[in-house]
Amino acid sequence: MKNILALALAVAVSTLLPNFAPAEEKFSPWVDAQGAITLPKDFRRWVHLGTFVVTDEKAPGYGVHDVYTQPRSVEAYKKTGKFPDGTVLVKEIRKVKSGAMTTGFANWAGEVLVWFVMVKDSRGRFPKNPIWGDGWGWALYKAEDPKKNLATDYKRDCLGCHIPAKDTDWVYVQGYPTLK
Repeated sequence: MKNILALALAVAVSTLLPNFAPAEEKFSPWVDAQGAITLPKDFRRWVHLGTFVVTDEKAPGYGVHDVYTQPRSVEAYKKTGKFPDGTVLVKEIRKVKSGAMTTGFANWAGEVLVWFVMVKDSRGRFPKNPIWGDGWGWALYKAEDPKKNLATDYKRDCLGCHIPAKDTDWVYVQGYPTLK
């Protein structure tokens, strides 16, 4: 009788409180059950990994590239040399502003152009979703509409720029001193 009551109580609680599942069951708060990725709103509070600057306005990577991730991902990377599942990398690209300063000619970040988001997935959770593959989920958002992922196929839309970083899990870790 006790087992039946315990089972009934467990079923009732799980039905009434579905959001109290163990943390391991939720892959990422920025990924839904179908693998759609959203841009985290609070990423600028995360750890800043580093900055790349491409000043040639005609280059495809033009802009100031600042990259952020969660503190736990930095800690894990420093211990293992790998990003743990659920790691989110956000690259914010801004226009390059420049001008003469008292310290010399300077460049700095202007208005946002785009955000790139990568979510680590070593288990291949979304094999039929074309924005997932090679261990990551891939997304691109323009400043005009930060809720719409413009990437529709990571192989076509994202992977080409990451070919030189294939040996470092598709991430340009050499530009991120925080990981060292």
